[in-house]
Amino acid sequence: MADEAKAKGNSAFSSGKFDEAIKFFSEAIDLAPTNHVLYSNRSASYASLHQYSKALEDAKKTVELKPDWSKGYSRLGAAYVGLGSFDEAINSYEKGLEFDPNNEALKSALSDVRSRSRVPPSSSSSSSSPFGNIFQGPELWAKLTADPTTRGYLQQPDFVRMIQDLQRNPNNFNLYLKDQRMMNALGVLLNITMRSGAGNDEEMPPMDRDMPEMEVEQPKKEVPVKKQPEPEPEPMDIPDEEKEAKERKAHAQKEKELGNAAYKKKDFDTAIEHYSKAIELDDTDISFITNRAAVYLEMGKYEECIKDCDKAVERGRELRADFKMVARALTRKGTAFVKMAKASKDYEPAIEAFQKALTEHRNPDTLKKLNDAEKAKKDLEQQEYFDPKLADEEREKGNDFFKQQKYPEAVAHYTEALRRNPKDPRVYSNRAACYTKLAAMPEGLKDAEKCLELDPTFTKGYTRKGAIQFFMKEFDKALETYQEGLKHDPNNQELLDGVRRCVEQINRAGRGDISPEDLKERQVRAYLCSSKWFLLVIAFFALLNGFHLVLQAKAMHDPEVQNILSDPVMRQVLQDFQENPKAAQDHLKSPEVMQKIQKLVAAGIVQIK
Repeated sequence: MADEAKAKGNSAFSSGKFDEAIKFFSEAIDLAPTNHVLYSNRSASYASLHQYSKALEDAKKTVELKPDWSKGYSRLGAAYVGLGSFDEAINSYEKGLEFDPNNEALKSALSDVRSRSRVPPSSSSSSSSPFGNIFQGPELWAKLTADPTTRGYLQQPDFVRMIQDLQRNPNNFNLYLKDQRMMNALGVLLNITMRSGAGNDEEMPPMDRDMPEMEVEQPKKEVPVKKQPEPEPEPMDIPDEEKEAKERKAHAQKEKELGNAAYKKKDFDTAIEHYSKAIELDDTDISFITNRAAVYLEMGKYEECIKDCDKAVERGRELRADFKMVARALTRKGTAFVKMAKASKDYEPAIEAFQKALTEHRNPDTLKKLNDAEKAKKDLEQQEYFDPKLADEEREKGNDFFKQQKYPEAVAHYTEALRRNPKDPRVYSNRAACYTKLAAMPEGLKDAEKCLELDPTFTKGYTRKGAIQFFMKEFDKALETYQEGLKHDPNNQELLDGVRRCVEQINRAGRGDISPEDLKERQVRAYLCSSKWFLLVIAFFALLNGFHLVLQAKAMHDPEVQNILSDPVMRQVLQDFQENPKAAQDHLKSPEVMQKIQKLVAAGIVQIK
């Protein structure tokens, strides 16, 4: 993206659109703040607009980033000249020549600024020129363009530079008195005919010492002249090779834009043609190559796409291109390999390409493509390994080892059975039983839950899950699991026994018949005993004959328990259990009420007698 902005800036500069060039160079700097060339180009743009302070700032940044680059000192010197700091300009040009002694542009600029520095200060009345300010008028360029003599001068770069210099420094007029073109230009601006008393071969003395004779012509009737646009200044000290390179880059950008337009229209052959021309014109922009690779990808020419991506990566590393561009090429390469994997069944090259892309730039889209490729590889391997018949054989082997109480061996066979057929809930249930025997409760719980996920009606899965939760002393959760299983098989004895065991454990905890370790967790804190709210709860439950209140600090801190005890509806329900058994039975038909009663029982707050 920085290269694209830079190319647009170069194109605008070459067209004399300096404000537009500054805008594009600034965008490129935001994207690549350590690229010294961008600051150099923007400095030249500012100088072309006579904004020399900004030009100097960018030139200093250029030299800071690239101290051994002679072009940076050329920009620095030009900015100093524009500001009238000739000594600093001389130092800058001399510094640049230390790194590039044969640079003609630096030599010429140094010679010019030394000549200017020898001119006496403009504050001296004897050396200042009274005619310099004439070149400051707003109609300057229009008058020079209207006159047939001076119109031709405007096509001469050195004459334009002299006029621009006088606009900046009017007192430099004496420097150009020997140039007859300047005298003719002065006559046009003053509407007089300039005639020198000296011969053409004689040197003309300074105007403020020995003025040439002036013959004033009779006023002429002015003919309306169409105002001509002020000529744009030429780019500063840009060598021919650099101009040619910029023109090629600009042409390459146009070819890229044409390729983009053709790509959007699905005219892939035309897009390929334009991108190929762009690559021939400018091989320093790898976006041309990656764009062509994208077209090959759309066309299904995956081999060509991969070749272009490899070429872009190789060229990008040579040019030290933006790492994001290199990552884009690698991602596109991986995408091509994914397309090919549908036939080759080999996702490894795609995974490798995506991983390399992520080392260059961690892009979320690339990461997603890597995850998708890895999943596709895993699914493919699973499909190739899938064999229900062998899975049943491995399950039977696992059952034999389970009967022999060789649980690790049984786990190994059950695991192999799942590789062969990962959709069999029986194998997950059996392996959960093995994990329970090995006291690997988290692994067993995970298998039991997977079993019920595959088949929610599989009763054995509920008994496995409930048993594991019971061993983990999560009695309230185990009770919920057993009750859920009874919905599918109401007469299952294992589930009924599980419910009974859970209720017994919950009631034991409610009676305080617990171990010293559990007792520590359930001690009542002193501040609760002094709470008026807490005493009200005690008084309320003392009225109920059918319930026994057990106080537990851990349960009383449960927000859900607190909400239940403070609910007026639940107070009425508990009161009905004492005074109106029939109404109490109606209450139990509500799943919400049953759930809240069960929560109080599980928390040890209420015990059923």
